[in-house]
Amino acid sequence: MSAYDSLARYYDELTRDVDYEAFADYYERVFKKLGLTVGTILDLACGTGSLTSVLAKRGYEMIAVDGSADMLSEAMAKFSCLEGIVQPLVLNQRMDELDLYGTVDAEICMLDGMNYLPEEALRETLRRLWLFLEPGGVLIFDINTPYKLYNLDGEIFIDETEDVYCVWRTEVDREERVCYYGMDIFSAAGDNWERSFEEHVEYIYEPEDLVEKLIKAGFTDIQYYGELGFDPPKADEYRIFFTARKPEI
Repeated sequence: MSAYDSLARYYDELTRDVDYEAFADYYERVFKKLGLTVGTILDLACGTGSLTSVLAKRGYEMIAVDGSADMLSEAMAKFSCLEGIVQPLVLNQRMDELDLYGTVDAEICMLDGMNYLPEEALRETLRRLWLFLEPGGVLIFDINTPYKLYNLDGEIFIDETEDVYCVWRTEVDREERVCYYGMDIFSAAGDNWERSFEEHVEYIYEPEDLVEKLIKAGFTDIQYYGELGFDPPKADEYRIFFTARKPEI
């Protein structure tokens, strides 16, 4: 079973601690810092569309892309409740198969979406992101750091609500630089519980490696920072934010 199939309908319940408004604030701080006027934004690996909704309500024209039809189904239900805004365009595409009808002013990918890409898919994704970005536009994404992922090895996490009980088990292959999340999901079904299983895989990238890949894809003015800030990341940082621009013509 692929990632985010069984999990899709419970994702929002299990991630109530994610502050999407804070992410949106940070992106707007980046736009202001770079002196950009942004109208259209691509939300890559948009999931259930929570961040897309926040940005749409702030007046941006949004393109929401995700490889999981189940996650997009949740997102579209969310978008249908938005009033007085331009409805986001929804595309069911893998990240390395991104294909837009035109260009956008900014591209975002939140909550370590890039970590889900193996080397070749990451290179192709960055190439396509460069292609569909307006000259002068910005790409912003974040990753789980090597420090965080290596320290997850052997850990077990439990998330639960009234309707779902989720057990995460993590295992790291240090030689292959991969972190595996095995997830058992127990969901309420009347008087009984149904069990499903998903495996998520995150690839471990050093920041310097990503900078090199961004340069090869054609991006310039590449910076990376500690979480939701503009300071250099600390050695024990859990999340790093990257910004990269497509050169002006």
